[in-house]
Amino acid sequence: MRVRRRGLVGATLASAAIAGVIAWPAAGELERGTRLGERGFGHLSQTVALHQAAADPQAAPGQLREVGERMRDLQDAVRRGRHGGQGGGGAPDVFNADTLGLPQNEESVNACRSNPRVLLEGTNDYRGLVDPQGNVTGWYLSLDGGRRLANEGLLPPAPIGGVDQPSGGDPVVAIDEQSCDLYMVDLNFDPEDPEGGATNGIGVYKSSAARLASCPGGPDPSCWPQRRAAAASAPPHFLDKPWGDVGVSGRAGRVVWVTYTDFLTTGPGPVDFTTSINAVRCDAQLTRCTDPILISGGDRDVQFSDVTIGPDGRTYVTWSEVQGELEETAQTFIHKVRVAKPGSTTFGPPHVIASEPLAIPFGGFLHANDFRVTTVQKHDVAMVDGRPRIFDVWDACSERPLDTVCVEPVIKLTYSDDLGAHWSTPQIVSSGGDNYFPTVSSDTAGSLAGAWFTNRYDPQFHNRQDVELASVDARRVRVDDRDRLTSPSNETEADPLLGGAFIGDYIEVFADRGRAWTGYNANYRQVPLLGQGTPLPQQDNYLTVASLGGRG
Repeated sequence: MRVRRRGLVGATLASAAIAGVIAWPAAGELERGTRLGERGFGHLSQTVALHQAAADPQAAPGQLREVGERMRDLQDAVRRGRHGGQGGGGAPDVFNADTLGLPQNEESVNACRSNPRVLLEGTNDYRGLVDPQGNVTGWYLSLDGGRRLANEGLLPPAPIGGVDQPSGGDPVVAIDEQSCDLYMVDLNFDPEDPEGGATNGIGVYKSSAARLASCPGGPDPSCWPQRRAAAASAPPHFLDKPWGDVGVSGRAGRVVWVTYTDFLTTGPGPVDFTTSINAVRCDAQLTRCTDPILISGGDRDVQFSDVTIGPDGRTYVTWSEVQGELEETAQTFIHKVRVAKPGSTTFGPPHVIASEPLAIPFGGFLHANDFRVTTVQKHDVAMVDGRPRIFDVWDACSERPLDTVCVEPVIKLTYSDDLGAHWSTPQIVSSGGDNYFPTVSSDTAGSLAGAWFTNRYDPQFHNRQDVELASVDARRVRVDDRDRLTSPSNETEADPLLGGAFIGDYIEVFADRGRAWTGYNANYRQVPLLGQGTPLPQQDNYLTVASLGGRG
């Protein structure tokens, strides 16, 4: 029987896990015993909470205590050699070589436009629990457009503030469309003590398909020889939720842009944090990066930045301001955008994309699922009639009883033809049921691919999950087709380690020349946990290749 407690499920799982567990040291008048309020950790990446639960399960409450205990037991079993490491039954489109039966989630995927046979996916990979260094950001390479896995591994530690910190999840994949150089961005922090005063930061990595195909895999540092901090900080700051892109931007040439959220502890108090969105630009070789550039201005409560180097060379950054959370009232998400000219690191004024009064709130949950979920908006840029058109998508509740229960969320789409100054009336592009975790990608052939999780194929309980792909005409902004990528529907609670607690915070689609690559997770494959006993359904990362307008 599931027991739902507000603060232990949905978007508050991370906050409940850490509230009263992590003590953030701060400068000035704050003492080391000061604790960040619960809602602050509702924003933080789940890998931070899970690492802390594994390090000290008894201090973590409720549902996450059980997950932490299972993670600790698993690590002990591996140390004692009590695992066989033998794989179980296969499943179509599974995209890893996991023989331990451990979860993967939070998928990012990209392919090289000049050679789409080169494809890379990233995830949170819980095989990192048995990695001696504690690296958990997984990478998965294909050299035939996603049909087969060529090699896989974990991002090695990156130098963060002069200290090598393991890769900590929140993967982002970016590929240079001409050279096919491969980039990844993630969190880096000490997994044994996420809060304990050590420098944390945002790592950025560079490699090539040839190197990844021939390297030993695993966490071997030779797989990713170029790696550095895009940004680094220490308590009372914690850097979180990165995103990134690579491309040509005016006279600056080929560059890498990275955005992230900076948490600043300001307590003590019931809500004792503020957040800001920052951006950093690095050269393509990762030899130089700018200082952090404040994007969100005076916004005090923000999260989920996204950055795109558009086909016009401009840099586009979006994020969401949350109103009502700090005030403990009903939450409204205000989606915003800023744009920099080609080659520039100076951004224009912020523009409001949309104000969403029925966002899936921090502290809320879907009416029939317990995993962490919050409204996340994503964008991409397409050239339409020679002008850049910004597309933005997000999920929003149809109803929100008690201001926390999200009923039948829908996927909304809007666009702007004047660099974000004005936006179209949002239209619903999903079709019934519960829809969440939207992602969008512009196809150079004139189509837009949108993908998301949906529970609409479970009309009785709204619980089991599928992945849906929508083809949208970029010119007419009309849905031409919707394609169900998964069957049968997935049971999100089947993983023996995570249960129904966490499936990641996002999935991703990448579109090019009439095809779409969608990375997501599901529990179809059955593998004995640590190679022992009965094969069990496990949370795996998947990759499905489909044609826009019909299954490939």
